[in-house]
Amino acid sequence: MLPAFLLVAGCAQTGEIDTRGGVGITSLRSPCPRVGVPAGTGDVTLFNPPASREAQAIDVNAVMTNVVSTCDDSGEQVVTNVTFDVFARRASADGARDVTLPYFITVVRGGSSVIAKRVGQVTLHFDAGQLRASAKGSANATVSRSAATLPAEVRERLSRRRRAGDQDAAMDPLADPAIRQSVVAATFEALVGFQLTDDQLKYNVTR
Repeated sequence: MLPAFLLVAGCAQTGEIDTRGGVGITSLRSPCPRVGVPAGTGDVTLFNPPASREAQAIDVNAVMTNVVSTCDDSGEQVVTNVTFDVFARRASADGARDVTLPYFITVVRGGSSVIAKRVGQVTLHFDAGQLRASAKGSANATVSRSAATLPAEVRERLSRRRRAGDQDAAMDPLADPAIRQSVVAATFEALVGFQLTDDQLKYNVTR
């Protein structure tokens, strides 16, 4: 299971409650996945020597930010394109230097099931005499529209108007385990972050 993530962008909606003359979810969710950065994977620290974790051994710090997504859900495949910036700082400004960092995009279904993952790279160029560098990265994720679409009977239960006095007026349809499970199964996330080693992830989580 991936760690809890920070939601940064996306187009999925779980619905809004309309209380004008009745109760019902009037704006149903989109098939577009929510986009986020898993906790602990939004930054990376390189050390010199690599085995050290002392502050004076920090070589390069990099952070992933400005994560933006666009989603095309017009076809049978829902395609989400993600862009982001990487900002980095190095400890020494001596000479020009390139630093290549791996990153991932993964598609998670139902909050825990990883169904796809790809790894890319972003290269930062430090000019001689400069401590800072930046670069842009991009990734994309594809989800089957049919898998991300709620069954018709579930959509009907969620959107049904319930007026005061009706027998089920006070009942949340999501309290029904079958309805809740259908919503969970049709919920996807596209998560991006740095592809960290176990030691790098441990450092981020415990520092």
